[in-house]
Amino acid sequence: MSRSASHASPTSTRAASRTFPLVAIGVGAFLLVLAGLLAWYVEPRAERTPLNTDTTTVFTGTGSYFDTGKIRTVHDKRITITRQVRGDVADGERGGTAVWDVTTSVDTDASLPAADPHDALQWTQERWVTDRKTNLPVHCCGESPAFRGEAYLKFPFRVERRTYTWWDNTLGATIPLRFRGTTKVQGYEGYRFTGTVAPARTGSRLVPGKLVGQPKRGQVLAEEWYANHGVELVVDRRTGRVLYAAIGPRKTLRAPGTDRDAAVLLDSRKIAFTPATQRAQVALAQDDNDRLTLLGTTVPLVAGGAGLLALAAGAVLLAVRGGRGTGGGRRPEGLRRPDPDTSPTALETSTM
Repeated sequence: MSRSASHASPTSTRAASRTFPLVAIGVGAFLLVLAGLLAWYVEPRAERTPLNTDTTTVFTGTGSYFDTGKIRTVHDKRITITRQVRGDVADGERGGTAVWDVTTSVDTDASLPAADPHDALQWTQERWVTDRKTNLPVHCCGESPAFRGEAYLKFPFRVERRTYTWWDNTLGATIPLRFRGTTKVQGYEGYRFTGTVAPARTGSRLVPGKLVGQPKRGQVLAEEWYANHGVELVVDRRTGRVLYAAIGPRKTLRAPGTDRDAAVLLDSRKIAFTPATQRAQVALAQDDNDRLTLLGTTVPLVAGGAGLLALAAGAVLLAVRGGRGTGGGRRPEGLRRPDPDTSPTALETSTM
């Protein structure tokens, strides 16, 4: 068997030794660039409100409401608010916005499950359109109502420790929600914000006069008033997702021109996310954070570390090869060792 068949040729070995350090340096540079792109370009652009959301949140609490069957206000009854949010992907992709269709039903035990809006105490259908990055309102795509502020069904990404303007749809205006520190929801920590709504007139309604203390009048255009005992929200600090929500709505009727509530339509000190809704919201926030951490931290760190190792290995190999080139290169012509098979002295007859 020939030597070339059993061993790599010196030429191929030398080529491989020259190529490997360069490949290592190239791979290392690529991984470092990839790490930077993921951390500073891809991950920030991944912080976008989703288009295809489909979530249902449920609030429960006790309070008072006007029973139309009994034609009077009843007290200490369970009240349930069910809110469903579905993203319109087609409209969102066309406009580059988050388009969410939102239905909200306020129910008593008699009207549950919240399937028929005609049975509910209150039922609304809305369309919210926001900028996917800033969470600011975008006035397009059949938006209803036209709202303002910077926080609605969620907060912006990377929530700050400051006061935010929250849109209260019943009020038809924004209210300030002040930062109140951190708290945990189902073991998961978030930022807590609170606020209240002072009584404000929100509309009018034609009702029997006796309902607002004017029995001698058949029909009265009564004033609708709204207040909120307290709004409390706990949000995920990175994604702005609401982990916990509690509200204290109060809706009343007043006789025209008076400053006293004559009839209570709805009143509760606290209606809050059920434990099941809290767990679901926390799970969604954890999933969101895991994906962002993978893109912005885990993969960049792994890629960056591997890139540095590859660069270091390539540089060391190049240095070693360079050292061999200066210290152990070709022999000078005068000092070259004779080949015993071709040296002229080997062909001559010894004279000794």
